[in-house]
Amino acid sequence: MTFHKQLLQIVFPCTIFMLLTSCDGQKWSEHQVDSFMLVEQRGGPTLGYSPASGLKLLTVDGYAFKDLNRNDSLDAYEDWRLTPQERSADLAAQLSIEEIAGLMLYSSHQSVPMKDGMGYGASLYDGKPFEEGTAKPSDLSDDQKKFLKEDHLRAVLMTSVENPEVAAVWNNNMQAFVEGLDHGIPANTSSDPRHEAKATAEFNAGAGGQISLWPTSLGLAATFDPQLVYRFGEIASEEYRALGIATALSPQVDIATEPRWFRFSGTFGEDPQLSTDMARAYCDAFQTTPNTKGWGMKSVNAMVKHWYGYGAQEGGRDSHFASGKFAVYPGNNREEHKRSFVEGAFHLEGGTKMASAVMPIYSILWNQDHSGENVGGSFSKWMIEQQLRQEAKFEGVICTDWGITKDMKVLDSPIGGKPWGVEQLSEAERHYKILQAGVDQFGGNNEIGPVLEAYEMWSKEQGEKNARERFELSARRLLLNMFRVGLFENPYLDPAETQKIVGNPDFMKEGYEAQLKSVVMLKNHTKVLPLKNKKKVYVPKRHFPAIPGMWGGISEEKTEEPIDLTLVKKYFDVVEQPEEADFAICLIQEPSIGVGYSLDDARKGGNGYMPLSLQYDDYTATDARAVSIAGGDPLEKTTNRSFKGKTIKAYNRDDMLLVTDTKKAMGDKPVVVVVETGRPVVLSEIEPYADVILISFNVQHQALLDIISGKAEPSALLPMQMPADMKAVEEQQEDVPRDMRCYLDADGHLYDFAFGMNWSGVINDERVKKYK
Repeated sequence: MTFHKQLLQIVFPCTIFMLLTSCDGQKWSEHQVDSFMLVEQRGGPTLGYSPASGLKLLTVDGYAFKDLNRNDSLDAYEDWRLTPQERSADLAAQLSIEEIAGLMLYSSHQSVPMKDGMGYGASLYDGKPFEEGTAKPSDLSDDQKKFLKEDHLRAVLMTSVENPEVAAVWNNNMQAFVEGLDHGIPANTSSDPRHEAKATAEFNAGAGGQISLWPTSLGLAATFDPQLVYRFGEIASEEYRALGIATALSPQVDIATEPRWFRFSGTFGEDPQLSTDMARAYCDAFQTTPNTKGWGMKSVNAMVKHWYGYGAQEGGRDSHFASGKFAVYPGNNREEHKRSFVEGAFHLEGGTKMASAVMPIYSILWNQDHSGENVGGSFSKWMIEQQLRQEAKFEGVICTDWGITKDMKVLDSPIGGKPWGVEQLSEAERHYKILQAGVDQFGGNNEIGPVLEAYEMWSKEQGEKNARERFELSARRLLLNMFRVGLFENPYLDPAETQKIVGNPDFMKEGYEAQLKSVVMLKNHTKVLPLKNKKKVYVPKRHFPAIPGMWGGISEEKTEEPIDLTLVKKYFDVVEQPEEADFAICLIQEPSIGVGYSLDDARKGGNGYMPLSLQYDDYTATDARAVSIAGGDPLEKTTNRSFKGKTIKAYNRDDMLLVTDTKKAMGDKPVVVVVETGRPVVLSEIEPYADVILISFNVQHQALLDIISGKAEPSALLPMQMPADMKAVEEQQEDVPRDMRCYLDADGHLYDFAFGMNWSGVINDERVKKYK
C-alpha cells in the first residue's frame, strides 16, 4: 500500500498538530498530549501511543493503525475494524507460552509511589528507596519494571496514589514501557473499591478531592435503591478510567448471612434479592460506556467476587486466616448464595450481558463437593468448571483471590498464602491444579516461574498440544477484556483531564447526597430529631483503644473528641459540661474484637478458637456449638474448632460506658447516639440510654450533622437484622439469611431487615414492600 500524504505542522505553545490528508480525502490528525501522541480520525477510534516506545503507525485505506509488534504490516489483532473476539484469538495464537504465562499473572498491591523499606508493598527505584533517591512519584519501581518485562505481567493492582495527576503520569510511563515490549500488549490496571467516605472530610458546594466519596457497599444497600447504585457505577467508572483503571475488583456480592463476619461491610447485606439487584446495577453501570449499548472506551471490567458462599463462614471467622478457612451450610442453603451472581452479575440488562470476570472464594465449602474433596474455591473443579463454567454458563475471566499458591505458616495471621485444602502440594502443583479447575489468572503472583512449571506438568500428562490449547483459551479470555475496553487503541491519559474528572465538585456532591441517603435512623424517641434551632450540645470525648491491625501493627490509644468540634459549631453551640447542654451526641463504633483465634489460649492448652462477639460487654459463649461443623489443618492437632464456654472482651467496651455515663449526666435531656458499623450490632446495651440512634455506614460526620439538625431527612433502611442478643446470634445458621431474633426497642420497634425511620415515623414505602 502506498499512502501519499501532505504534512502540515502547526505549532502551538503546548501542542503540536499534524494533519495528514490522504489522496482520496480521508484524514487523520495527530497531536502531542503530555508525553504521548494522540491520533484522531474520522470514522475510526482515537489512538494513543508513545514515541519513546518506538511504535510506528500504519496507514491502511486512509485510516491509522498501531504497529504494536513492529513488523511493518497490519496484523488482525492490530485492526480495530475487527471484533474483539477475532483480535484476541489472533493475538493469543501469536504469543509465546512465556507471554501467555505473563498474562496469567496478576500483580501484588502496587502503591504510587511504592513504600520504602522491606517486605510486602516495598520496592526500590534504581536501587534506592524512594525517599533517598531522585525518582519521581510517577516513575516505575525496579520491581514493576522487572515483572512487566521479564515476567510479561500485564494485570496490575493499583492501591494508594499520591494524587490523581501522579496516577495519570505513572499510567503513561507504564503504558509506554510495555508498548515497546514483545507484542505491545498494554497494562490492565485494576483497583479494589476506593470511593468510601472519610468521616472527617468536609463537603461544600465547591468541594473537590482525590476522588468522590460514597458510602460503603453496605451503606449503598441501605438506600434500597439500585438506580442510585447504577449512578454510583457511572461516576466511579468515569473516575476509574481517568486514573487508568480498566478493571474493578468489585463488586463484592457475597450474601452476608453470617452476622459476625468481618467482611460483612463490603457486601450489599444479607438479603438475596437486594444483593442481586444491587449487583446487577453495579456491573451494568461499570461496564457500559455512556451513550452506547455496551462495551467501549469508558467501560470498566467488573470482577465480581467471591464465587460463592463466602457469607457463611463458620462462627464468623474469615478465610484470610487458616483459622477461618471453612464456610458451612447447616441450613442446607448453599444454592441461594449463587443468586447474586447468576441472577444479578451474570444477568445484566445492558449490552455487556454479564460481568466480565469472577474471583472465587478463599474458603473451603465444607463437605459440599460430593466427590469428597475439601479444597478452596479456585482449586475446586466442582466449583469452577462444573458450577461456574458449565451450569452458570460463565465465559469470562476467572482470577484467583490474592496469594493462594504460597505457603501459610500460622493460624492467626493473613500474611502468607491461602492454599486451603492443598497444603501438601508444591507451589507449582497448586498452579497446575488451579488451571485444571478452569481458572485463568493468579491473583497476587508477580512471578512467571510456577506458571511455566504448571505448563510443563500439563504437557507431560496431556501432551504439549493440549497444554498449548489450554493456555491459549485463557489468553483469549484475558485479552478479550482488554480489547473490549479499548486499551489496545489508547491506554494513555491527559493528566490535566484526569485532574478535572476525578473528585470534581459535581461528583463529590452526588456522593455526599448518597451518604445522606445511607444513614439509618433506628430510634427517635418523642421525636427528638430534627433539632433545627442552634441548641447547646455536649460531645463527650471518646476513648480510642489500641487495636491490633489485620495486617500487623497496632492503633494508637488515645482519648479525644470523636468529631471536629469546629464542624459541630457550624450547627450547634458546643459546651464543655453536660449540665450546660440541651442535648448530647455520642459517637461510637461497632464492638471491636479479634479474629476468632488466640495464640494465648492455644499456649495454655486450648484449641485457640475464640468467640466473635457483637456486643460491647464481655461475652461468654455458653450457647455455642460444642463441636464445630468443620475443622482440621496441618498446623493443628484438633479437628474441633468449638469456642463454647470461652469469654471474649471487646477492645472498645468503653463505647458502651460512654453512652451510659452520658445519659446519667444528661438526665432527662436527650442523648443522640451514632453507631458507625459494618455489620449487625447487639444494641440492648445502648438503646435504653439513647433517645436517638443513627446507624452510619462510614459516612462523613457532616452528613450526620445535616440529619441531626434537620437539613436532611433520614430515609435509609437496615440491609441486615440487628440481633436481640448473642444467644440469637449463636442460634442462627451461618448460611441462612434473615433468621435471627431481632431486637425490640423501648418504643416497640423491631430492628429487623428493612426497618428504618424518618421524621414521620416508621418507613413503609415501596422499597419496604418490595424487599421485606
